[in-house]
Amino acid sequence: MKNHWLMKSEPDTFSIDDLKRNRQEPWDGVRNYQARNFMRDGMRVGDPVFFYHSNCSEPGIVGIAKVATDAYPDPSQFDPKSTYFDPASSRDNPRWMLVDVAFVRKLKRTITLKELQARQDLDGMPLLRKGNRLSVMPVDPAHWQAILALE
Repeated sequence: MKNHWLMKSEPDTFSIDDLKRNRQEPWDGVRNYQARNFMRDGMRVGDPVFFYHSNCSEPGIVGIAKVATDAYPDPSQFDPKSTYFDPASSRDNPRWMLVDVAFVRKLKRTITLKELQARQDLDGMPLLRKGNRLSVMPVDPAHWQAILALE
């Protein structure tokens, strides 16, 4: 049985169009333990992912991707030139993990955050909880189907 996920990215940094062009990309730079644990412990190759544009004029779900690799150490944690460098992490005991995600398709339209917030059938969805700033989160299969029906 597959798990379902939502992964956020700022479109000015990495957009659904970037993923479409690149076909597959490491989801690097995650520096939240809960989000890391979702990637490390919960994600499996083939799991579907909603691609969500955040911190933009119209935040929302813009596409579908899939988990393309098992979790592996995020190389940016070892690079002193990277903004994601972590001097407390080592190659023998890496602190941060990532998965590669692969493009599946763009949605026909953006399903906006406002639209999602207005739906009672999405109550309890982590994305819609006040104060939730996670960039990687699970999506209940019933919520996944309800969102796809909005397209």
